[in-house]
Amino acid sequence: MALSNDDSPVYIRLRGGIAAAILRGEYRAGDQLPSVRALAAEHGANPLTVAKAYQSFQDDGYVEVRRGVGMFVLPGAAEKLRVAERDRFVNDQWPRIAEHIELLGLDATDLIERERA
Repeated sequence: MALSNDDSPVYIRLRGGIAAAILRGEYRAGDQLPSVRALAAEHGANPLTVAKAYQSFQDDGYVEVRRGVGMFVLPGAAEKLRVAERDRFVNDQWPRIAEHIELLGLDATDLIERERA
């Protein structure tokens, strides 16, 4: 999973994993997401928790429900999601990360170079 941390609620972690899969291209426009039951079984989660994660994607306009068929990724969902995740990272996560880097006396440039190596 990605795009969430282990301290966040289960539905947020599930949402993060699905979002990461969409951003990586594992689910493209028109692709069907796993059923609520299948995803719940795969992650050992309550189906209502999975449904809540899926509902958030529907509310945000990334997926559509086709009654009796399943949930499908909408065209443009990956780019729309990427913009939203970038905004969330820059405004919510990065300030805490930058503060932690400074607190530990690390150099951000060195960290970036280390990751590239």
